[in-house]
Amino acid sequence: MTALNAIAPASPGAALPGRAGTEPQETAAPEATEAPLEGFRIGVTSHRRSRDLIEALERRGAEVLHAPALKIAPVNEDISLIEDTKAIIAAKPDLCIATTAYGMRRWCEAADASGIGEDLLDTLAACRMFVRGPKARGAVRAAGLADVGISSDETTATLVDMLLAEGVRGKTVAIQLHGYTDVRQLERLRMSGATVLTVTPYRWVKPDGADRLPRLIEAACSGNLDVLTFTSAPAVDAMWSTAHEMGLYKQLVESLKTTVTTAVVGPVTAQPLLDAGITPLVPERFRMGALIRLVCEHLALNHVRRLETRSGVVELRGRSLRIDGEPVEVAPAPLLLLRALLGAGGAVLSRESLSELLELRGSVHALDMTVSRLRSSLPDGRLVETVVKRGYRIRV
Repeated sequence: MTALNAIAPASPGAALPGRAGTEPQETAAPEATEAPLEGFRIGVTSHRRSRDLIEALERRGAEVLHAPALKIAPVNEDISLIEDTKAIIAAKPDLCIATTAYGMRRWCEAADASGIGEDLLDTLAACRMFVRGPKARGAVRAAGLADVGISSDETTATLVDMLLAEGVRGKTVAIQLHGYTDVRQLERLRMSGATVLTVTPYRWVKPDGADRLPRLIEAACSGNLDVLTFTSAPAVDAMWSTAHEMGLYKQLVESLKTTVTTAVVGPVTAQPLLDAGITPLVPERFRMGALIRLVCEHLALNHVRRLETRSGVVELRGRSLRIDGEPVEVAPAPLLLLRALLGAGGAVLSRESLSELLELRGSVHALDMTVSRLRSSLPDGRLVETVVKRGYRIRV
């Protein structure tokens, strides 16, 4: 295990949470015969049920840095859950929104444990149920209830649009929240004349191992990370908060805009990144398997360099370099230089452009030293060719 791997081992009994509280349960695709993520380092920020995601990435060859940004508080630590449930039962709401499958199940289980499970189900059966997505619908129906409407894009905003279109003035609306509260949607209902009651079956709290997230942030800022995954919007907010505390927020955002790819499980999780000017990968289906496939495809198309040269077939996958199928160890700075030269496909790259890439501030000596280190690491140093008074290129 490398030092970076030691940020966190996979949490026992964990798997992937979904968008801001959803619960993808799709099984990852069968293990491929090759390792499409070999050489790539991927950060995982989820806590609840993260093990499936980590194992799926590692099966595909990735080195995983696990640094959970948040965890869900144990239900027995959330006294307000039962109090809020009793208030909803007493109010007999006209409408109810179920946002997540996990939250719906946890709500019913907590009510059962407190002796009010039947009262809760009777209350929900008497009102019109709306669900945010197919998984929430499945949990509602598993509880013996029926829904009358589902969001077209699995967002709370679309559900609220539906309720406002039919009118909510004078009505009582109960909303099962997830760990991330969309305050704006609650206000829209209240401003339209509804009485809004909420229940939060799970809350996000800081996880154990407070040093993990800072170390993951440092890895992203220093270029020691290829992809950073998020499965809940609160995890993004927690990372922003930690980065601010470290004085690295601007540097982190810049890294996520340029050198580190972000990948999220759905549009709700994507929003805090979009607000910061970062465009993440978002799968068409908001599931773990789809997220992993999208990451594999993106890295294969954009971050794998393969070139036939006079020194052999050179393939660079993230930090994994192979020449004619044999692994070659190269230090980070020379590897960055080689990646640029391979990307040029044999064309000459100027000393100035390479110096800027390596942030050498125009130091000719430092560039020459990096080239020398690269050549000494290669089985055939002639792979990197000097073009007098112009720069360097790969000898194809």
